[in-house]
Amino acid sequence: MHVELLYHTPDPERAIATAARLCYAPVGASELMETMPEERVRSVLSTIMGSGHFSTLEHASYTFAVDGVSRALTHQLVRHRIASFNQQSQRYVKFTDGLATIKPESVAADEGASAVFDEAVRAAIEAYERLLAAGIPAEDARYLLPNAAETKIVITMNVRELLHFFSLRCCNRAQWEIRDMAHRMLDLAKPTAPFVFMDAGAPCVRGACPEGKMTCGHPFPHVSRG
Repeated sequence: MHVELLYHTPDPERAIATAARLCYAPVGASELMETMPEERVRSVLSTIMGSGHFSTLEHASYTFAVDGVSRALTHQLVRHRIASFNQQSQRYVKFTDGLATIKPESVAADEGASAVFDEAVRAAIEAYERLLAAGIPAEDARYLLPNAAETKIVITMNVRELLHFFSLRCCNRAQWEIRDMAHRMLDLAKPTAPFVFMDAGAPCVRGACPEGKMTCGHPFPHVSRG
């Protein structure tokens, strides 16, 4: 898996603070953006994050490129509806030179299970290639391709949705592959807006686990904002 931060709103914390401060300021946003002291930016962000007034977080966004993940992951990912996605197409891209796949560690660690996995994937790819050779359109032949098929995707989310995404997908109860991706995304985003993303991640980073009987039993240490 490779995760790259392609782009984000320049100075995202100042952009968010400017949007919030505009509601109460006699001057325009451009002047606020240029003249607001850094300590005022931090004060406004503290109020936003503490009060839960998260609409202003929607004024900053992040775009990530993700390669080497499975279709099983992206089927979960696109359930996050307040986001934009562009994914490598199995309709227009023909995998005639071989199809890379993602094998779960639980399968790879078991010799017998790994052999079963490899055999099934090989059979699916061979059948796919035979359909293409017979003139079947790629958009129809792809019905044979497995969830393990490797794919590439570009993801754009605003900060509000990113925090929600991290809350769900950084949790130990999230599926392993999308959890790995979420942690990599958070590692890239946090240095660009350290205050906003200070306690981003699973809910147990901020307090008690909300999973009840389904808790993993291994909460992160609680982090409080100074």
